[in-house]
Amino acid sequence: MKPTIFQFSRLSLLNQAEKVVNFSPPIIVYCSVSTINRRDSLQVQAGFGHQLKVAKRVFGISVNYRPFDSPRRIQLVSLDQMAESWDGSYDPGSQSDDSHHFERLRVEPIYDAFVCPLTKQVMRDPVALENGQTFEREAIEKWFRECKESGRNLVCPLTEKELKSTDLNPSIALRNTIEEWTARNEAVQIDMACRSLNLGSPESDVMHSLKYIQYMCHKSRSNKHVVRNADLIPMIIEMLKSTSRRVRCKALETLQTVVEDDADNKVVPGLLVIAAILAEGDTVRTIVKFLSHEPSIEREEAVSLLLELSKSEALCEKIGSINGAILILVGMTSSKSENLSTIEKADKTLENLEKCENNVRQMAENGRLQPLLNQILEGPLETKLSMASYLGELVLNNDVEVHVARTVGTSLIDIMRSGTVQSREAALKALNQISSYEASAKVLIEAGILPPLVKDLFTVGTLPMRLKEVSATILANVVNSGNDFDLIPVGPDHQTLVSEDIVHNLLYLISNTGPAIECKLLQVLVGLTSSPSTVLNVVAAVKSSGAIISLVQFIEAPQRDLRVASMKLLHNVSPHMGEELADALRGTAGQLGSLFKVVAENVGITEEQAAAVGLLAELPERDLGLTRQMLDESAFPLIISRVVKIRQGEIRGARFMTPFLEGLVRVLARVTFVLAEEPDAIKLSREHNLAALFIELLQSNGLDNVQMVSAMALENLSQESKNLTRLPELPPPPFCASIFPCLGKQPVLTGLCRLHRGTCSLKDSFCLLEGQAVEKLVALLDHTNEKVVEAALAAISTLLDDGVDIEQGVAVLCMAEGVRPIFEVLLEKRTDNLRRRAVWAVERLLRNEDIACDISGDPNVSTALVDAFQHADYRTRQVAERALKHVDKIPNFSGIFPIMG
Repeated sequence: MKPTIFQFSRLSLLNQAEKVVNFSPPIIVYCSVSTINRRDSLQVQAGFGHQLKVAKRVFGISVNYRPFDSPRRIQLVSLDQMAESWDGSYDPGSQSDDSHHFERLRVEPIYDAFVCPLTKQVMRDPVALENGQTFEREAIEKWFRECKESGRNLVCPLTEKELKSTDLNPSIALRNTIEEWTARNEAVQIDMACRSLNLGSPESDVMHSLKYIQYMCHKSRSNKHVVRNADLIPMIIEMLKSTSRRVRCKALETLQTVVEDDADNKVVPGLLVIAAILAEGDTVRTIVKFLSHEPSIEREEAVSLLLELSKSEALCEKIGSINGAILILVGMTSSKSENLSTIEKADKTLENLEKCENNVRQMAENGRLQPLLNQILEGPLETKLSMASYLGELVLNNDVEVHVARTVGTSLIDIMRSGTVQSREAALKALNQISSYEASAKVLIEAGILPPLVKDLFTVGTLPMRLKEVSATILANVVNSGNDFDLIPVGPDHQTLVSEDIVHNLLYLISNTGPAIECKLLQVLVGLTSSPSTVLNVVAAVKSSGAIISLVQFIEAPQRDLRVASMKLLHNVSPHMGEELADALRGTAGQLGSLFKVVAENVGITEEQAAAVGLLAELPERDLGLTRQMLDESAFPLIISRVVKIRQGEIRGARFMTPFLEGLVRVLARVTFVLAEEPDAIKLSREHNLAALFIELLQSNGLDNVQMVSAMALENLSQESKNLTRLPELPPPPFCASIFPCLGKQPVLTGLCRLHRGTCSLKDSFCLLEGQAVEKLVALLDHTNEKVVEAALAAISTLLDDGVDIEQGVAVLCMAEGVRPIFEVLLEKRTDNLRRRAVWAVERLLRNEDIACDISGDPNVSTALVDAFQHADYRTRQVAERALKHVDKIPNFSGIFPIMG
């Protein structure tokens, strides 16, 4: 039938109802008269059909109509009246409260036939009893069970008459009518939601619309398709931009309701369509943005929504592509400020995102490594290799390296041992990354990494050179972990890394490969020579191979890392093959000069400079030829200049400051060991006032080696003082002095050194009585480092040595309050060397009768001397015997030990 058009003005709309009553067939019209700005009229289009239709909108007006057979009447209901009931005056409450509210919120009146007498709710599955009464199936079945359980007769709950049967007949026509009635009401409300969901609507209208959409989705899964087909999802997404926090939270919650637990959403076509909608534009980015808010309801709702979205593989990649999304989620899982529910949801979201390999990489980059490790352990081969290769690019902290080594170390070693070149490359990169920390390197050693590494290095053709370089790097990392490599087999004949043939092979590769591999293999030898248990094996192999010459040549290599590695290796072996090293450096080859050139570089303090000066410091200190060469090449003025600049703060470099300064002082101190043989050494010491410099260095608190070496240098300088003191030239006695002795009295000389009986100075004769050297040396006798104490005591002992006035030396020590500290050193019995030096010094002090008298009553000193007399070495026992005689503990006629020449 052709549709009939009715036009009403707003004021006469209700009065014109009779005009439509006689229209055949009668109709029920639902119309909206909310707002007519341009034209105060209403166009109603009426027609027939059993499907709900929405008439054309005219000036924002919608008309809903449906034919109705009985009764013959027209009912006009303004949708404004319905909207007025959505005033936000009720409490949102729980879902059950909202459901009850929306059940009552209908445009078309409810009919009694739709309501179950038992539940008082609109029926969904109406069934009829034998007497024709209709109930909700679930409710009447429950009624029957209760009757049976209580032993009552089976009766109709409405008529209370006994029933003969429990058969239930579906009321299909009624169910269809109810479904149509429900659909009509829901469609009107969906339309209301469509008109309310815009940023210009009142907050209360938007909130009610969002709540109704949630109610619809919770009520029936099929309603989610209705929401989707009504294009409500883009409108809900738009609400995420609202200025109202309540609206934003409710929009997030509503989107979660639309997508959650929908089987179609996980396959086709449901969530694939929704995913396509959400993937468009910046929707996912907007949702992720809520994660960056401080702990709030928005943040919690956003996590819940992302959890649902992440169940779609199509959206996993989209979520992971948003910059910072995975980083924030990973941070939330370890946050202490989040509630447990949010943390669990963030964790489950990340688990879902693991379906995408790029997401797994991002998680690893942001500290969530387990998914990547699981792929290495359990993934397909291609994925394993991809993840292993990516693991090799990550920067890991030490604890993580240990965890990774324990988790996938064995798997990576297996791939390295038997895979293709491509797979071995991926495994080697990963192993290189996790072997740099000592603890993780030990884990890899236990997993058996050494044999395949050594095999790859020594076997020709197994790997390209670029991968051999990686193998050498891993070996260098592992060796520097400090294990006992003399006990770990690496070859078929129980060979170890320090077996002679293995070291020979390493030395051969060092001389016949490229700089990169040579550097790493030198670092391997550095690690092996850093351990007291393996250094001698390496030294023996170096000597037997004659490789010292080739190793020295690397000092002049153009690559800095190669030079540093060679210097460190030579530094480690020099205590055991100092003469060989000195012979290799001595001469015209230029390596010695190259070392000093490195030291002279004015670039702060670098690792190379520290290594160079460390090697120079380890060279034999009494090698006269080497020292003369250094003097000839003017090396010592350079060293002095660097020391002075460091002391004055002109050179900085905190990391290598200490080893650099210690090395400089040791190199400088070697001048003092050749003073007797080399006049140029004395000349240098005078010109640069070395005695004053070493006295100043005694006060380098915290630098024990500097203090020790400075005290040793002062001992050497002081030993030479008696040879450098200028003795006074007395005039010959007059002729008459032989006749009259009273006229031959020598003149009294003043200004002479009380210790050396001549003219002394700190600069020219290195006399320790100048520059407060004695007081500073005495202060070091209380040092915690026994080597510093020993060096200081040795320097002090030069004041009591033969060739000086011992009585004056004792007097000097008394004035410097140094007597008691010397006795304390004897009593402490720290080392044999200290006891030997202390017994010698005490014996010289006890030659002073006053001191001997004071000490004779001290049982502790006597006990210490008796102990030395009984248990020390032969020479010390002799000295202890003389000391005991001074305090009358042994008679003078006692001659237990014959005097040694």
